[in-house]
Amino acid sequence: MKIILQMMLKDNNILINDILGVKISLVISCEVLNMKRETLFLKIALFLIAVPAIVISIMWLPWTAGIAENIGSELAFLQYLSYLFILVAVTPYLFSIYQTFLILGFIDRNLAFSDQSVKALKKIKYSAMFLGIQFMVALPFLFYIAEVDDAPGLAAIGLIITLASIVISVFAAVLEKLLKHAMDIKSENDLTI
Repeated sequence: MKIILQMMLKDNNILINDILGVKISLVISCEVLNMKRETLFLKIALFLIAVPAIVISIMWLPWTAGIAENIGSELAFLQYLSYLFILVAVTPYLFSIYQTFLILGFIDRNLAFSDQSVKALKKIKYSAMFLGIQFMVALPFLFYIAEVDDAPGLAAIGLIITLASIVISVFAAVLEKLLKHAMDIKSENDLTI
């Protein structure tokens, strides 16, 4: 019995015996189970981050139509421009979240150091750049709306989103370079005997 338990606990692997005493070669690594648990938490967090963007783009936009009409003619021309802006801004945001889901899936399948991960990071980098540029272009409109509506927080939110997008883009670019470098080192090590 002691030998069987030692064999079952060897190398953090679980070996399962069937009723007849014949070993089944089903080996489940505890590290893989922990990794899937960690990525599950991250996937749930990403889902919870994506839900507000979807709610804003689907439910909040029609509600603001009535408010924009009641404000007056001074901001009425910005109504459709703001709708278009929000819909265009949500698209790269949700695309980046989808690419992050893909990367977490690659991690689950032990494909973190692959060309697919590099491509996903590159797409996240470009999406974040697009979002940052879009908010940079929209900053004058946000400053104008903040001045007319006496809401200085709106301009600050625009600046924060712009800077956060730029930081995410730079971070994704750094991760992309590091991942490429790690893949090169791994391929060199695989070639050496």
